[in-house]
Amino acid sequence: MSELNRVVARFLDGTTLKGTTEDFYPNRPTFHVVVAGDPRAREVRCAQLKAVFFVKEFAGDSAREDVPGYGGNVTQGQGKKIAVQFKDGEILCGFTLSYTTDRSGFFVMPADEAGNNLRVYVLKHATRKVAVGPAADELAKQQRPKAA
Repeated sequence: MSELNRVVARFLDGTTLKGTTEDFYPNRPTFHVVVAGDPRAREVRCAQLKAVFFVKEFAGDSAREDVPGYGGNVTQGQGKKIAVQFKDGEILCGFTLSYTTDRSGFFVMPADEAGNNLRVYVLKHATRKVAVGPAADELAKQQRPKAA
């Protein structure tokens, strides 16, 4: 049996879908999300997504400010440093074990472990720039703090 994951799917058009999934696999073009109060699973097409955020809680903490770059509660040893700038300008900083240019997406473990995101699956078609290693620090400097 698959594990039930809380996810926030962010679409390229700016909309979001919050729910649970047990059939997300990075190599598949679709997966299903069940929204609370609606027993029907909704099919989500990865081609329409910016990213899939695997979260601790759906509500998050609206009073908490995200820590930009690598300045938060960072634990080393989580892979290579990576910074992703999405086409909408948002910058995500973290670590990756799976980034390669020949795949349609990759996982990022957020640099700020105190945040609500456990991991993020980034769709490559939604990115403007991806920087790995020392170059990630340079891109991270452009990130601005924002409320969770």
